[in-house]
Amino acid sequence: MLRRVAILSALTVIQLSSFAQGRFDDVVIKDYKLTDNIYMLEGSGGNVGIYINDDEVLMIDDQFAPLSDKLKAKIKELSGGKTTRLINTHWHGDHSGGNENFAKDGAMIFAHENVRGRMSKEVVRGDRVTPPSPDIALPVVTFKEGMQLYIMDEPVIITHVHRAHTDGDSFVFFPESNVLHMGDCFFHKRFPFIDLNSGGSIDGVISAAEAALMLVDDNTQIIPGHGPMATKSDLVIYHAFLTATKNKVVDHINNGGTLESLDPSKITEGYEAWTWGFINAEKISQTIFNSLSSED
Repeated sequence: MLRRVAILSALTVIQLSSFAQGRFDDVVIKDYKLTDNIYMLEGSGGNVGIYINDDEVLMIDDQFAPLSDKLKAKIKELSGGKTTRLINTHWHGDHSGGNENFAKDGAMIFAHENVRGRMSKEVVRGDRVTPPSPDIALPVVTFKEGMQLYIMDEPVIITHVHRAHTDGDSFVFFPESNVLHMGDCFFHKRFPFIDLNSGGSIDGVISAAEAALMLVDDNTQIIPGHGPMATKSDLVIYHAFLTATKNKVVDHINNGGTLESLDPSKITEGYEAWTWGFINAEKISQTIFNSLSSED
């Protein structure tokens, strides 16, 4: 009996592993040139930013681990080299899953201190349990509020934003190139995922959008965590959505409304097309309600 259980368990692991790998087999890494040195890469998971010069490749986020070889091939095609520095905008696996693979190639990883903290221990989010990452996958340079790098003469400003999508989010801004990577503080043309179990909050996401609006101008190219390339006008629309939906939920709570009596169709009216994946009108409305209720 024990032998049979062990065999069934092993088969389950193999099947799950094959499924995890199989879902990425048909993913194609697309590149979008923003400047002579900066590209956005799109595959599966969070959008990747890369800055290229003759000596280095700076990478921002690295998607899921099974996509590392495809990302490396694309970076080789564009730069002729490999990633030397890697910034994680936050800890989620669709943005940091490839850390181990890129670190093994010599990439130095930078992130907010909470990213290393969450990646180095088991994280429970509802019924999802994420095991600790191996040491090699952890950021080796961390910061509390922000830091500045230089890639040759190009300054790269990394800024922490508090309790937004998670408690470890960062923007990456190239002021001379006028390009901003916002990570998952910006979901373009789709409802955001606010990870309350990782320290995220609706007020933090709104504050993050407001901070970004102070950085950008009409010519800034914005790389969102998910969705197509964006501009300041797109970010203005996103900020308006966040504030409008929050205010509707606040009114609902102030009038004695409960989570059960919340009507998602009214909360997200006018943004129906933003439903995607597992984030629909019900999910984002409930998340905002729970975020506001936890702050009481």
